[in-house]
Amino acid sequence: MWSRACCIPNSIKLPSLASSYLCSLKNTSNRLSLSPLKPTNTHTCSFSKLFITLAPISLSSSHFLTPIRFKDTTLSKRKGMTTPNGRASCSSGSSGGGESREILVQHLLVKEEDLKLLVEVQASIARGLDLSDLAVEYSICPSKDQGGMLGWVRKGQMVPEFEEAAFSAPLNKVVRCKTKFGWHLLQVVSEREEAVLQDVQPEEFHIKMQDPSFLEEAQLLDVREPEEITQASLPGFEVLPLRQFGSWGSEVTTKFNPEKDTYVLCHHGVRSLQVAKWLQAQGFKRVFNIAGGIHAYSEKVDPSIPTY
Repeated sequence: MWSRACCIPNSIKLPSLASSYLCSLKNTSNRLSLSPLKPTNTHTCSFSKLFITLAPISLSSSHFLTPIRFKDTTLSKRKGMTTPNGRASCSSGSSGGGESREILVQHLLVKEEDLKLLVEVQASIARGLDLSDLAVEYSICPSKDQGGMLGWVRKGQMVPEFEEAAFSAPLNKVVRCKTKFGWHLLQVVSEREEAVLQDVQPEEFHIKMQDPSFLEEAQLLDVREPEEITQASLPGFEVLPLRQFGSWGSEVTTKFNPEKDTYVLCHHGVRSLQVAKWLQAQGFKRVFNIAGGIHAYSEKVDPSIPTY
């Protein structure tokens, strides 16, 4: 997995998020917080137009990092570079892209007037050098620190020119694309079926719970704290307290099956939604957040469950 630079308080270490630099470009936060407040609007930055804003995939519902400002980057061989402007066009591979497909993309970006540099870099790749190593040295994108890795993306998250090139590119082939930010060399290193993340209403979840096979086929996770569990709980759930994330986060993909339907529960549905988004980023194919949490389940389905 690709390493990530996440800002995490209380010494909680988050496993690598495949989309962390994608979020950085859109200026969402990689900060963990235990606050149950509702999400605020994400900020934008001067570079954020390359990608549209996504809901954060951190475990925070209220905190975002200070807006990222895209600054000039001094390269080892080129100096004084600025964020380029200009008309967008691109050239790419020939294979088609699917609407339900997610792709893992890395890229290298240079300013518009540095096409000669890009050609030299592309020639170096043809001779066997790795795009990620060259991105560290030459790219002006903040993702250079992670070898140009942008993470898992789906259609609708990128400017049209970059998206067309990326979703048309053959797997592992380096292709060239021009946007108003400059010239890109991009490479699709993997692809997968787009993951599902949905809310499930308490009434619908209750109906599912009546089927004995449901508890055998689905994975049920309760991310509330132990003192909350003692007050109210539902059968079949494995308790993964959010405050103990450091002890279970790194084991999620080995302890649970990313291919199975996974349902996440908390008090009011806020913490569980953030965990559900994080699970999706870890490769879980079908993740469901129980809307309104156990409080809504008590009010709408089973009044015998205490509220608190």
